This record gives sequence, C-alpha cells and structure tokens, in this order.
Amino acid sequence: MIKGILYLVMVPISIWALDSININGIFKKNRYYQSRILYLLLSIGLSYLVVNFFYDFFVNTKFIG
Repeated sequence: MIKGILYLVMVPISIWALDSININGIFKKNRYYQSRILYLLLSIGLSYLVVNFFYDFFVNTKFIG
C-alpha cells in the first residue's frame, strides 16, 4: 500500500525531472519514438530506485510499520 502511494508520487516527479534533459540530442535524426521509449524507461527505472530507497530507509528506521 505504501509503495503504491510512493510510486504514484515518484513517477510524475521523475518524468518532470527528466524533462529537463534533451534526450533527442543523443539520437540519430528521425528516431523520435525510440527516444520517447528510452525517456519512459528511464523515468520508470528512476522511480523504482527512488521508491525502493525511501521505502527501505523508512522501514529500517522504523518510521513505517
């Protein structure tokens, strides 16, 4: 339950944070969809890492259950 809430909060934050990076600059011309897929995978991966870090931190400090 707590992890689900953390994911709902962190996915938009990670998308917002990655929005400042020009990912299209590292791709060849006319590779828009591939750059968007990389952008999506990076945001999901970043969210996963951040959520697990905070969840483990709070569980180990007895802040949550």
